Amino acid sequence: MKPSIPQGTRDFGAEELQKRYYITNVIRTVYEKYGFQPLETPTMENLSTLTGKYGDEGDQLLFRIMNQGRKVEKANLKAFGEKNFGKFVSSLCDRGLRYDLTVPFARYVVMNQHNLAFPYKRYQIQPVWRGDRPQKGRYREFYQCDADVIGSESLLNEVELTQILDDVYTQLGLNVEIRVNNRKVLIGIAEIIGAADQFMNITIAIDKLDKIGIEGVSKELVNRGISEEAIEKIKLFLDTTGSNADKIAVLERELADSETGKKGVEELKTFFGYLNKLELQQEVKLDITLARGLNYYTGTIYEVKSKDAQMGSISGGGRYDDLTGNFGLKGMSGVGISFGLDRIYDVMEELGLFENIATNTTKVLFINFGGESEDYAFQLLQKIRQANIAAELYPDAAKMKKQMKYANAKNIPFVVFVGAEEMQAGSLKLKDMESGEQQSMSLEEAVNKCLSV
Repeated sequence: MKPSIPQGTRDFGAEELQKRYYITNVIRTVYEKYGFQPLETPTMENLSTLTGKYGDEGDQLLFRIMNQGRKVEKANLKAFGEKNFGKFVSSLCDRGLRYDLTVPFARYVVMNQHNLAFPYKRYQIQPVWRGDRPQKGRYREFYQCDADVIGSESLLNEVELTQILDDVYTQLGLNVEIRVNNRKVLIGIAEIIGAADQFMNITIAIDKLDKIGIEGVSKELVNRGISEEAIEKIKLFLDTTGSNADKIAVLERELADSETGKKGVEELKTFFGYLNKLELQQEVKLDITLARGLNYYTGTIYEVKSKDAQMGSISGGGRYDDLTGNFGLKGMSGVGISFGLDRIYDVMEELGLFENIATNTTKVLFINFGGESEDYAFQLLQKIRQANIAAELYPDAAKMKKQMKYANAKNIPFVVFVGAEEMQAGSLKLKDMESGEQQSMSLEEAVNKCLSV
């Protein structure tokens, strides 16, 4: 049988992984510069932890893990007989693969609340899984690189997270638009148009604006039971243009009769007031159409898109006021962002931004001539490695052509030859694989040469 991997997953070889490590190293370094500490949580969580946190659509995309052993006996065969397959599958599964990193983080905070210093700042770089339909930029297994602050309501946290977004994307050489909105503003809009009870339906539809356009959103709103009159009022908000200050002025005027909406506008004014005092490299734009479909967001929300590549959002996030309340710890507000490693990688690959990034790990290859030469080369190899230079000795005394082909295939920049003449002189011959130049030199000179490149 021909081997394969599940749809929506990918293998990564050495060259791809070096590029991905480059991205995550930039993200990790920036996170730590801002005082965030690392965390890892299990691949699987109890389904009771995951379900009900992402909305109905999110729950449908959860990968469930089937029970084993005697637990299978508890399967709901009646549901199966009634063709209620959703209920039947739920009776077979009580664990699932994590859908994101935020909900497991909230669960961790509740379980470890007495051992943490609040506000607690953590970052987490791990894979997540969603049963989505695979397409460009959308995978069933992908990596998220999250940072969250929990235990503080200060909008300074949102400002610092925006600085992190700006810092990371500037270092990666990407030109992006950081889009910001506030869920309280969206609640205010729902209240003003008389559809407060339809808030989630409205946000789910608005969140698809980039994909299906204003007419598609209108059609979906109709299908979700929103009146034509309300839809026309929603369109007026979605069509608001101008500077960030202009948009805030419109919202301040139009949401004057909504207490929640007014609070959202005040938070936006405070946020942009702080931000205007900073010198950021990337554009930060108030986008009233930004909704973010996840149920748990309650305040500021983020989305980042590349200006130079056709790709969905490459970062997102927002504030959640009581996510830990789902696990028994009330009143613990948090805010976070997430970098989508896989999409960032795809965008950088498309734009050729990896061209100047070294993807080879081995810097020096010792050619193996066998016998005494092999012993001598093996000793020099240890000294090269002690100088923190990645080096290999070809394991077999194979033909020279085969060994050189290996060096070329791995893009190894230097090759070392040690024959009888070099052993007698206590030297080695170093070949620069790019220029083709060969020189006899001491081990110390060879180390300095390799370190200088």
